[in-house]
This record gives sequence, structure tokens and C-alpha cells, in this order.
Amino acid sequence: MSIAVYTITSPLHDKQAIETYTKDFFSHLDFDFDYKGEDFSSWGHTDLDLIFVRTGGTENLFKQRYMDVLDANKSVYLLASYSSNSLAASMEILSWLRQKGIRGEILHGTHQYISSRISQLLQLEAARKSLRNTRAAIIGRPSDWLIASDADRETVQARLGFDIDYIPIEEVESQYNSLPDEVTGGNGNDYLPGANKIYKAIKAVVGEHKLNAFTIRCFDLLSSLRNTGCMALAKLNAEGIVAGCEGDAPAMLSMVIARSLTGKSGFQANPARIDVEKGEVLFAHCTIPLNMVERYELYTHFESGIGVGIRGFMKKGPVTVFKVSGDLDRFFAEEGELVENGSAPNLCRTQQLIRFKRKEATEYFLKNPIGNHHIIIQGCWKDQITELLNSQA
Repeated sequence: MSIAVYTITSPLHDKQAIETYTKDFFSHLDFDFDYKGEDFSSWGHTDLDLIFVRTGGTENLFKQRYMDVLDANKSVYLLASYSSNSLAASMEILSWLRQKGIRGEILHGTHQYISSRISQLLQLEAARKSLRNTRAAIIGRPSDWLIASDADRETVQARLGFDIDYIPIEEVESQYNSLPDEVTGGNGNDYLPGANKIYKAIKAVVGEHKLNAFTIRCFDLLSSLRNTGCMALAKLNAEGIVAGCEGDAPAMLSMVIARSLTGKSGFQANPARIDVEKGEVLFAHCTIPLNMVERYELYTHFESGIGVGIRGFMKKGPVTVFKVSGDLDRFFAEEGELVENGSAPNLCRTQQLIRFKRKEATEYFLKNPIGNHHIIIQGCWKDQITELLNSQA
């Protein structure tokens, strides 16, 4: 990714000394920079713009010369060194930007810290770019029981940069009926050929509409096609297409945000059991992405007893549980540990017992939940999710 560096310098300081210090300052950072100097004409055309406040006495100069190129919707990142009152000037400039309603931050400290922070900012910018390039849809409508799980399309467009289309589920059914029957696999699950045919049908609809994210009212397929979409969603997620179930729009948004930031698939599941004293939640569902598991087994879909459901066994270790509301007004993001993969017969097929770092996190599910489905992501991502969503507010 490209990083542009702009400078602002008081004319009172020795130009040659400042240039020498600038060269030394950037030689200790772990990136290739596109050095723009004081010409801000290309501002906003790179992945990350940095302003190096090289000296004090630059506050009014910044206000007079550069305010007209700044975007109120884009954060301003000021680099401040240890010398020439760089930090003091940066603080005054940032205070003025805040008064104007412009977000910003001063990058100051050791070269190791600044390099680390630039890496984080590049990750955030990459996520924002990915979000803006998203093409998402709800195939069908949210399932009837998801009475709190729709999305505010205008807010999603304004804050995340993409729209959500609606596609009739009949398009999937039509594609399914146009495909030849699959050959029986001989793996003991007579529903697998039909499940693979549903996968091909959904993938065709995804391709036709150029989607990279969707959620589908999958329970309708139980009656119309006598099979399930679990295998299709497990495969498509593994292929990099965000694929949610039950038409749950906030769950899909959460999966899109998670993938844009982490590059990882997310597992859409709902709590089945909560132990407040231990800080543990058992999550379960039948559609875990195949690239999230070390191994998996095929069963029928839990609620209906037909079709194909996935029982996946994910590697134990750190996870993040995440959910954003459909109006993006609030979100839940907490880190924990996958301590056990379950196989109880009376729950959805993939079962994960997660122990949260903070026991108090379990109270959210009982007192102020965002719907029932939540997204499980491998690794620790709470801080990154929090920063991304707070910066999009």
C-alpha cells in the first residue's frame, strides 16, 4: 500500500538542518514513503496520508495553507518528532482540527511505536477500501423469527460505503431447477448431491449479481427444494464470499466488517447455553466455513432433520466474538478462548464452548444483546474492530 508524506515547516528554521533531520527520521521507519514535501495537491490519492509537522511555529501556516485540501470525512494523521517543538505544534493543530469536527491523531514516540501504528493504520485503510468495494444482498428476506435483525440501508451506505440489494429467492430455486442432478457420492448422506446442487445454484446467482457478500433466507429451501444451504454457505465462505444464513442482515454486516479487517472467514452462530459464573458461552450452528476447521463431519440439518449440516472442529485457541447492529449504532466485540468443540445431539451441529477473558462479557447476552446470531473469528481482534467502527461513526 502507498503512503504519502507531506511536510509543514516554519521558515524561521534552518532548512538544511531540517532536511537532514527529516531524512534521518524516516530512515528508521519500516516503510517506503512517497515524499511529497509541502505540495498537497495530490492529497487523498494514496492509501495513507501523513503530515510531518517538522517544527513549531507552523500552526497558523497549516490553517492558512492546507485547510482547503482536507476532507472532513477523513482522519488527519500528524507525525511529530522529538525536536524543534514538533509535538507542541502538532497538539495545537490537532486541537484546531477537532474544533472543526475533523478526526485526527498524532503519531509520536519511538520509531518502533510509530512503525507499529502506521501498520495498524494501513490495516484500517485497507478495511475501509474493502468495505467501499463490497456488493451485498439479501436473498429473500430476513426469516420471520428475526424480528430485530434487519439493516438500515441508508446508514450502511453513508458509513460503510456500500448498499444492500434484495434478490428474490426464486432466482436460486430457478438456477437449481436448471442444473443437472448430482451423482450420489456414496458417503452415507443421501442429501449431499442436492446440497452440492444448491451450492452451484447460489454461486451462479452470486456471480450473476457480482456479489461478494450475501445472506439468504435459507429455511425456505427446506420446503421448496427439500434440502439445506448449509454446505453451500460453508463452501462459499471458504472461497472468500461472505455467506450468511436466515437472511440476517446485521450478521452479514458483521461478517463483512470482520473479513474486511482480518481477511478471515467468520462463523455465524447463536448462543445455546451461558454460564455467567464461568464467563462461558456455548455457540452452535450448522454452517461453519470449511476453511475455519481442522476437520468436519456431515450430518443432517438440526432443526429439520433433513439436508446437510456441518459439524466442524476448529482449532482451540483465541477467538473474537463480534456483532454490529443493523443501524450501526452499537456493537459487541469481546475476546475469549475456544476451549471445547462439542457434539451434543440436541443442538446445531457445530458447537463451540468459548470462555471470555472478561466474565462480565456474558451479561451482555442476557441484558442487552444485538439479536441472537454472533460472529466468531479466530484470533484477537477487539481493538481493531473497535477502532474501525468508532472511526466510521
